[in-house]
Amino acid sequence: MWKTGVLLLLLGVLLASGELHQEREPRRLPPPGKLDFGYVPGGVYETLAHYEPGPIGILFQMLRAFLYVVQPSAFPQELIVKLAKDRFGAIQTEYQKAIYYEIGFLVCAAMGLLFAVLMPIVGLFFCMCRCCDNCGGEMHQRQKKNADCQRGLLGTLLFSTSLVITIGILCAYAANQNLSSQVKNIRRLVNSNIKDLHTFVNDTPMQIDYLISQYATAKKKVVYDLNNIGPILGGRIHDQLDKEVHPVMDEVLNMARVMQETKEALENVSVSLEVLQEGTGKLNFNLSVVRTNINRTLDNPGCHEEQSDVTTVQLCRNISQSLSQLQISANFTRLPNVNSQLENMRNVLRTDLSAFVQRGYASLNNTPQMVFEQTGSVTESVQNLLDSIGKNISRFSKTFPVQTCLSNFTIFINHAHAKVEDYYPEIDKMDFYRWIGCIALCCMVVLVLAFNYLGLLCGTLGYDKHASPTTRGCISNTGGTMLMAGVGFSFIFSWVLMGVVTIIFLAGGNMEKLVCEPFYTKELFKVVDTPYLVRPEWKNFIPGYMYGDSELELTAESLYSTCKENKGIYSAMRLDKVFNISSFLNTTAFTADVVGHLDSIKIDLSTITLLEPEGKQNLLDFSEAGLSEINYADYLEEVNKGVTVVNLLSFATVLEAQADLMPRGPLQTALKGHASTLRQIHSQQITPMEQAMSALNQSMRFLERTASDLPNKVLAVLSAVNAAQLLISQNTTHLISQETKKYTAMIVDYFRQYIEWVKTSLALEVAPCKPFSNIVDTADIIACSFLVDSMNTFWMGLGCSTIFLLPSIILAVKLAKYYRRMDTEDVYDDIETIPMKTMEIGNNGYHSESSQGIPNPMLTSIPTYDTISRFPRASAPPRHIDW
Repeated sequence: MWKTGVLLLLLGVLLASGELHQEREPRRLPPPGKLDFGYVPGGVYETLAHYEPGPIGILFQMLRAFLYVVQPSAFPQELIVKLAKDRFGAIQTEYQKAIYYEIGFLVCAAMGLLFAVLMPIVGLFFCMCRCCDNCGGEMHQRQKKNADCQRGLLGTLLFSTSLVITIGILCAYAANQNLSSQVKNIRRLVNSNIKDLHTFVNDTPMQIDYLISQYATAKKKVVYDLNNIGPILGGRIHDQLDKEVHPVMDEVLNMARVMQETKEALENVSVSLEVLQEGTGKLNFNLSVVRTNINRTLDNPGCHEEQSDVTTVQLCRNISQSLSQLQISANFTRLPNVNSQLENMRNVLRTDLSAFVQRGYASLNNTPQMVFEQTGSVTESVQNLLDSIGKNISRFSKTFPVQTCLSNFTIFINHAHAKVEDYYPEIDKMDFYRWIGCIALCCMVVLVLAFNYLGLLCGTLGYDKHASPTTRGCISNTGGTMLMAGVGFSFIFSWVLMGVVTIIFLAGGNMEKLVCEPFYTKELFKVVDTPYLVRPEWKNFIPGYMYGDSELELTAESLYSTCKENKGIYSAMRLDKVFNISSFLNTTAFTADVVGHLDSIKIDLSTITLLEPEGKQNLLDFSEAGLSEINYADYLEEVNKGVTVVNLLSFATVLEAQADLMPRGPLQTALKGHASTLRQIHSQQITPMEQAMSALNQSMRFLERTASDLPNKVLAVLSAVNAAQLLISQNTTHLISQETKKYTAMIVDYFRQYIEWVKTSLALEVAPCKPFSNIVDTADIIACSFLVDSMNTFWMGLGCSTIFLLPSIILAVKLAKYYRRMDTEDVYDDIETIPMKTMEIGNNGYHSESSQGIPNPMLTSIPTYDTISRFPRASAPPRHIDW
């Protein structure tokens, strides 16, 4: 049932349970070329499969360090694989490798067992020995000079040892409490994982529905581009044609501009020539009048030698000789007019060539509309195909029992959860018993510690430096008794403690080294993923079990790692083996009919006319307007001449200067009047004529440039127009086919984007399988972090305490001698000569001080006895040399 439920779930993850929402609007109109399908909706998984132990983690690290010392060998992957393949039948041949790997644990376990076996035996013999007044059982204490020092040293060592034992038992208690507190978190972790599984099941149909509904986004974009096939496809065709046609049409438009400028230039020539011809006649007459008047003035008697000074005569002679310069230079009356050419240009311009060019532009710019009108039937059929594709997707999704699969899996989850809930009381009960047992073990050590601490306390507080061993107080004697009680309980409990520690050490240590640590390093996955491990015929057991194809590359490590990254279950479980989305959403098969319809597009652009025949004839008329018949050389020759031979302003200035050299009188006044007349003629006649000459010069040079090779220029423009027209009318098939393929590829790309988005979403976002890796991590946390680490720390602390019970026993036995009240003691009168005496019980037990020359009243007043007859086991007092 479990296998069937999982397979149904995995199939259900990929398929939708509802209708395809073809009319669902996308969030917004996507930008051209790139589709925005939004984000796949999904819930948030609550389980945080990560454990932070807190301060007790220091103990866990110490534990792992100790286990590394005990077992530094690498994980025995090959050995475990071989044992697993042979169903542990190879243990007989591979036992040496197993022993070598376990040697550290075996040595420690042997030492623990030896400790557990020997301690009761040693305790038994120790009791028997003391009963025979040996091993410290004799209630007699020799007096030594360094007794206080020995007592202090033994007390300090025992206290230090007890502290170490205390630390160990505190570690064990902390580990025990940590495990109990973490057991309470198991229910929270399990409930969180179950909730995540429900989230996984509930969100998957919604996510699949979202994937299918986003077909509407691709469809809407395709419909948008089909409705705008004119601006898109037609615009691209127009742009390609425009690269060839636009320069040609610009040349024609430039010719129209040249025509207009030519007519204006001819008009300027005609007007300027008329002005110059008329001005030349008037200027010639005025200059002759000025020459005549100046000659008359020079006939003045003041200019004759016999009546004037030499300077005046010479000045008059110079003026008379320069009068020949006062005449016109350019003769415009001989230049022919341009009336015939002007009339021809006016006739040419009666036809508006610019209007013909604009109509050609308009015809070319109408390409998008022509494409739209000629492809209407194709776009309509493609839109019908889009509806058909959507229906096929919806129909295909309905062929799988998605809701049934998900319902079955939900039942499976609920059933498993109920089973787990049933175990919680048993877990709590078992944990309680475990806690009681661990506390009992700790209490055994605590009991010994209590006797040690109380013994040290009573022995220290009851110590009296003036009391002899036989007269020690009750408190001191109680301290010694408690120390011996601690020794007795140490022998009683230590072997039990060490036995428990050894068992837990073997189980927990191997669990850490063979399961927990390899899981962290993923070496455990390598064992599980070993080919042909589970069954000899299965290379990979997961696909072999799930799909019956063990050759499929699907391993436990890849499944865990993929789910750990929260990727989709489709890619994690390699569900393409069950449902290959690539074969269903194949771009070629998905869009074959669409491509076929778009490839059938036929576009005819032969109706585009760039330049009508009237426009072409207008260009020919322009080339035949007679511009080449104008004699540009004669015009430019006359224009380059000055209006007069001499500059009238310069001549007037010189004339006025010469008049200033003459004596004042009628002659000087007359000459200055003539100079003023010349200036007036220059301003009124010469300046306008110079302006007309400049305009004439510019116009003639423009006409000369225009007329230069004009027929050939016009023929070149007409040839370019005809070539462009031929390109549009007959040679656009390749261009249209090329742009149609690009348009088709753009339409197909929208489907490709949708398909790739569906594949990517299935692999990464739909049904993210993080809950499954969380289940594995939760099991690891419970087994390793909660149980194994805590129990290992428990045996480490308890074992450390148990081991230190040995020095505690030795130190307590020795220290008890210094606390307990003795039956006999050493007494002597003189160290060198006086034989040893003993006193009755109750005396102070000090030796005689008379040997030092000091009288002792106690010794003189109390009778003495023969120690040999009263206490035959009493020994002689030590000499100075023996102290």
